[in-house]
Amino acid sequence: MNGSHSSDALDTALRLARAQAVLAKRLDSVLAHRHGISYADFQVLLHLGAAPNGRMRRVDLARAVGLTASGVTRGLGPLERIGLVEREKDPRDARIAYAALTATGRERLGEMTASAEEVADDWFVSSCTAAEVATLSRLLTALGGRGRPTGDPVTEDA
Repeated sequence: MNGSHSSDALDTALRLARAQAVLAKRLDSVLAHRHGISYADFQVLLHLGAAPNGRMRRVDLARAVGLTASGVTRGLGPLERIGLVEREKDPRDARIAYAALTATGRERLGEMTASAEEVADDWFVSSCTAAEVATLSRLLTALGGRGRPTGDPVTEDA
């Protein structure tokens, strides 16, 4: 591989990682101040909101958000305590546990999504044209990036 291309690729990777960190911090701050949740919590809620019947097996949710099963269980605890998520058992198999969005969780998720969309709009409008955002979206998709969850844990992990 040519040294210049490798150097450009590394520079781009570092810039992308930095931009992601800055945007995640901004989303985390707004979501915490307005809604009392973290950006990581929001991602969990987004996946549950997109899932059929607003629920997912905990193992599938963990895979979708990139956590271990125990990590997602620890993360769901606070969301359960504030009434946004509830545990559901599978009536046919007691070994299977679901995380389900409550009615309050679904309502609050709508408010949180509006806040996150506002942050994203401000972020991109200040530095990019609509065409540049569309191009960036296509490039990130080609690199394996995902947008909003589809609710299909198989494609979410692909």
